[in-house]
Amino acid sequence: MKREIQIHPLEPIFDENSRILILGTFPSVKSRETKFYYGHPRNRFWKVISTLVGEPIPTTIEEKTTLLLRHGIALWDVLSSCEIKGSSDSSISNPKPNDIGAIIQKTQLRQIFTNGKKAQQLYEKFIAP
Repeated sequence: MKREIQIHPLEPIFDENSRILILGTFPSVKSRETKFYYGHPRNRFWKVISTLVGEPIPTTIEEKTTLLLRHGIALWDVLSSCEIKGSSDSSISNPKPNDIGAIIQKTQLRQIFTNGKKAQQLYEKFIAP
């Protein structure tokens, strides 16, 4: 499998009550196919979030979005585009960051978390400064 240029296909999830922003790196192949974040059935993201907020694991896009917003959680990715091989964060080259300024201006963010080592590295390189 070769590296391909990918454009981020998903809109950020947030509203004016969002207090926490969780940033991943870039949607996986499965997330791009399902047209929503953490779309692979074996991904633990939704199980972890559900456990943290004390609610059942959501299954539909609507349930997932509602769960996040009900608990003041915004969700997006650090990158708007990149060259990537499959879903491998380690294969990313030519990364272009998303502009999280709009989310910051339209919300009440108090904390930003990254989901994974590569997301943290790219956040520190492109967004934190």
